[in-house]
Amino acid sequence: MPLRLYNTLSRSQELFTPIRGEDGPVTFYTCGPTVYDYAHIGNFRSFLNADILRRTLELIGYRVEHVMNITDVGHMTEDDDVDGGGEDKMQVASKRILEDKKSGKIPDGSDIDPSDPREIADYYAQAFLDDGTTLGLQVAVEADRFPERLPRPTAYIEGMIELIERLIESQHAYVADDGVVYFDVASFPEYGALSGNTVDALRSGEGGRVLESNQVNKRSPADFMLWKPDPRHLMRWDSPWGEGYPGWHLECSVMAEALLGHNGEIDIHSGGEDNIFPHHECEIAQSRCATGSSAFARHWFHTRHLVVEGEKMSKSKGNFFTVRDILEKGVTPGALRLELVRTHYRQNANFTMQGLKDCARMVDRWCRLRDQLADGMISESGADAPLHAALSNFTECLCDDLNLARAIGVLNEASALARVNQGEGTSDPELAASELAALMKMNHVLGVLERNESISTGEDDDLSVRVEALIAARADAKARKDWSAADGIRDELIALGISIKDGPEGTTWSRNVE
Repeated sequence: MPLRLYNTLSRSQELFTPIRGEDGPVTFYTCGPTVYDYAHIGNFRSFLNADILRRTLELIGYRVEHVMNITDVGHMTEDDDVDGGGEDKMQVASKRILEDKKSGKIPDGSDIDPSDPREIADYYAQAFLDDGTTLGLQVAVEADRFPERLPRPTAYIEGMIELIERLIESQHAYVADDGVVYFDVASFPEYGALSGNTVDALRSGEGGRVLESNQVNKRSPADFMLWKPDPRHLMRWDSPWGEGYPGWHLECSVMAEALLGHNGEIDIHSGGEDNIFPHHECEIAQSRCATGSSAFARHWFHTRHLVVEGEKMSKSKGNFFTVRDILEKGVTPGALRLELVRTHYRQNANFTMQGLKDCARMVDRWCRLRDQLADGMISESGADAPLHAALSNFTECLCDDLNLARAIGVLNEASALARVNQGEGTSDPELAASELAALMKMNHVLGVLERNESISTGEDDDLSVRVEALIAARADAKARKDWSAADGIRDELIALGISIKDGPEGTTWSRNVE
């Protein structure tokens, strides 16, 4: 089934066609975490949407080579500045840990030597891999098998120096009077095509924030740093331009070319929307100028921001959460994963505690169905194999620019027909096995059934079973166009104090609060 995917570069949906043809691997590069602290749920929304895209490609038959970097040098605090001004985030972590130790506030990883940024990076990189594995991020799950697909910039400094030398030789980069190496944006007329920033606007400082202190030695405010000599920097290397460190934008260009590049080009590059400018814009410029390729990535895939209960995440507001913070509240990894991905990736997502509850109920429902099918049981209304029939529609929704909400709705409607309620079902092992196979193919993309660690018990669970049974019966009545029966079931739910909402993800419910 053909996949249509929105491309940030063309600002339109395009038919996805792999560079190496239908039989070749899809080369996919994702901007990963900077490991100076725990990744928060907004970071993971972007990572998991990339994971959903990868799993969709696998569902429709592609083999995917997926690389995600783990940034351990060069990412600066002022990353909206074209040079990445401020401090290296690894140095920020070093100061934070040192201050915590002095003040008696013992953070996680308190045995880390704060003077050793590599030790800090190792600790938080492992924390990221642990959290990613918990949430089913495939590139993290496969870390033991494919460690090279989680590269760190510090292992590619030699490649970065070589790329800078190529750019200087081809007159796309220059060494300024203070020894800093800059990319000459004027040498690449297509700079700004991804973000929509014009070079004129950047020159005047309108298109991206630039630090005044950098302007003396640069040819243009739009030019961005490739290498900075700095003998005081915690992490530094010898280079032809003095002992120093690389610019942040270099890392992805070098690692993508080394691990995935096909004549300087890859299929897909993903990240959060805040990566579009300056990071990805700069990557395109330096990669294309270094390789001579007409493109760096054919498809640019960007996830929009996550807010919490309608507000921007902020530690001062108390709504800043890591994966671990949420799981400590008793939320299952499956519910958290679903809540982070069910809103379309090109829309801002509102993360809510009610949404987590809705997702937990959905995952519980699918898990009960899985267990029933594994036992060979199928409902009488499931005799027409609704899950098998739904698989094609589920896939079609995903191939429409990853319309996961609609795909979830398709699964919910089919599962309502297939699920056995209150012991009313028949044993049909062959049909049940076929339906289970279809369910697990859909779960290959969702990745939630194997991450449902706990299902609620007690009074609330008894109510849940009854409500889910009534919702399934209502879905069956609507499928038969028996509107009178469907309305009667809705009234019964209201009498139980239950509110229901029909939407693209199927029917969700909540308990009325008096």
